[in-house]
Amino acid sequence: MYLVLIRHGESEWNKENRFTGWTDVELSEKGIEEAKEAGKFLKEKNINFNVAYTSYLKRAQHTLDLVLESINKPDEIVKAWQLNERHYGALQGLNKDEMRKKYGKEQVEIWRRSYAVRPLLLEEDDKRNPKFDPLYEDVDENLLPLGESLEDTCNRVVPYYEEKIKLDLESNKNVLVVAHGNSLRALIKYIENISDEDIVYLEIPTGVPIIYKYNLNDKSFEKQS
Repeated sequence: MYLVLIRHGESEWNKENRFTGWTDVELSEKGIEEAKEAGKFLKEKNINFNVAYTSYLKRAQHTLDLVLESINKPDEIVKAWQLNERHYGALQGLNKDEMRKKYGKEQVEIWRRSYAVRPLLLEEDDKRNPKFDPLYEDVDENLLPLGESLEDTCNRVVPYYEEKIKLDLESNKNVLVVAHGNSLRALIKYIENISDEDIVYLEIPTGVPIIYKYNLNDKSFEKQS
């Protein structure tokens, strides 16, 4: 069985060097092309997917749509908020270079790359609080973050993987996951058993499929590309 992970194509805010998080922005023109190229790449691999997972955010959903133009449409497509990008709290929408000037390069890198440090959190009444977004009307308000560390992101991604995605793999299904840089870092950290210290160095490019072969016998993963 195969597990294939794809970070969405470049978004408009990736292009503008802004903290995006849960802000629901579109793909850039480059991101659209990256998604199409990912689909063409997977077509050559000839993997027949049984189920696809994506987040609640349209940049991931649109990437999945573009990938599926080149390959088979899975029997099931699941959208899960647990696969959303890390929530960047009060940093969302702000330019990274401007934040470096304001807070210092070292502090911004700690917010971006450390495992356990959260960014500046949103105030409860901030309009960016996901509880005000109709996208999350079906989610328990107590589960919606005001900002997250990578550790927090792991704490929602990994249980979802165990409860849903892993069960599909163990049911002899090929699984495609199209999500985000940090939600995929959380998942890769778990399945490759990467340490808290080393995960901060893992870079995941936009629109590039990462392929794992899943061994049902010993429940191990072998990275293919």
